[in-house]
Amino acid sequence: MRVIVTRPEIGGRRTADRLAAMGHDAVLLPLTEPEHRPQAAAEALHLPHAVIAITSAEAVRTLSAVEQADLQPAFDTPVHAVGTASATAARNLGFRQVTAGPGTGAGLAQKLACDGVQDVLYLAGRPRSALFEAGLAAAGIRFRTVEVYSMRPAALKAEQLTALSPHPDAVLFYSSEAARIFMNHPALRHALPDLARMTAFCLSRTIADALPADSFGTIRVAPEPSEEQLLLLL
Repeated sequence: MRVIVTRPEIGGRRTADRLAAMGHDAVLLPLTEPEHRPQAAAEALHLPHAVIAITSAEAVRTLSAVEQADLQPAFDTPVHAVGTASATAARNLGFRQVTAGPGTGAGLAQKLACDGVQDVLYLAGRPRSALFEAGLAAAGIRFRTVEVYSMRPAALKAEQLTALSPHPDAVLFYSSEAARIFMNHPALRHALPDLARMTAFCLSRTIADALPADSFGTIRVAPEPSEEQLLLLL
């Protein structure tokens, strides 16, 4: 199966390797790219907080660019990550107390409320879902949101568009932003005129909802928001 991978390049290459091991032909098409703000992250770490919350491994990549003098003291701070991927990234960077959440922002907010957490530093990106912050507010948890990265549309190269032929069988979506870019990009609509021939595999229902209902032949959603569950659908 020929599968388009829309993740940013670093994660996309890891996904391509996993697809190759499964016998699929991956077509790398990063639709977004990160802009990291390590200075904002460094300043945030000096603000009062009891725990750190992250809803994307991209926040951890931003932290990896922070000066060690600012980063090292934070490694003993409890980190609550949205899921296993972001938790693993935090542990690999050096955080010693990392808890993986259920995979969604809303679920992570509920877990923090159940754990009695009262003061959260949220290292966030833009754009992002509002569900995590809304859940914290509803639970009466004090939190400070600091945007430490943003995702911007990536410029598509001619060779990437050429690689879309022969026509792929499927596309993997990891974010609502990538889904919207895919559907509205003129060059992609020209290169892929018949989306009805393809299956869209989405990491979550929220991402699937960003796609018009009649856009693809089939739209499938991972039962849990993890890449493991997403790739099991192939």
